[in-house]
Amino acid sequence: MRLLIVEDDPLIADSLTQGLGPLGNTVEVFTVLSEARAAMAHSHFDLVVLDLGLPDGNGLILLAEIRKRGDATPVLILTARDGVAERVQGLDLGADDYLTKPFSLPELQARVRALLRRSQQRTDNRLQYGPLSFDPTSGEVTLHGERLDLPPRELGLMEGLLLHAGRIAPREQLIDRLFGFGEAGPNALDLYISRLRKRLQGSGLKIRTLRGLGYRLEDDPA
Repeated sequence: MRLLIVEDDPLIADSLTQGLGPLGNTVEVFTVLSEARAAMAHSHFDLVVLDLGLPDGNGLILLAEIRKRGDATPVLILTARDGVAERVQGLDLGADDYLTKPFSLPELQARVRALLRRSQQRTDNRLQYGPLSFDPTSGEVTLHGERLDLPPRELGLMEGLLLHAGRIAPREQLIDRLFGFGEAGPNALDLYISRLRKRLQGSGLKIRTLRGLGYRLEDDPA
């Protein structure tokens, strides 16, 4: 998953990155509202972890903007403000969950997993399509019951395709998932697609290219 963390405390931001990254997530951290706003305008995220007390304003401003434009991205508020009135305000503005600092990292991880499951209408953490299965909690991918050991970017790409299995996975979303705001060469995504295609040969699945749109993981009747 691709997560956006809006947190100006470097120690907490680092803790979040270390705690959420190993679960198979790509984590982007921003310390001010303006940068987070720009990131969300140009990229897709699967979940936002949002602090309220930021240098350039209240995080609730960003939350209100997200919901006003009809963006249903799950938002977890993470803040030192534990007053009932502020919790109610955040939830009424459209936050999906609310956790106060100091927090337990295992609890945060569990809440993030629950929000991601809910947003994708899943009953558990596992993503599955035919003989292919991916468990985001453990990072394990299996094909016909056999484990596939994938490097991080192939793992992220596999997850992105599984999230859209049977449907088009937009090319730009896959690039964002793999490379974030780093520089990605024009053929970088194609290289990783080619590697996954080789791994799926003879499995009954294939990755179809839809020119100008993206890629689709689908059954291969051949």
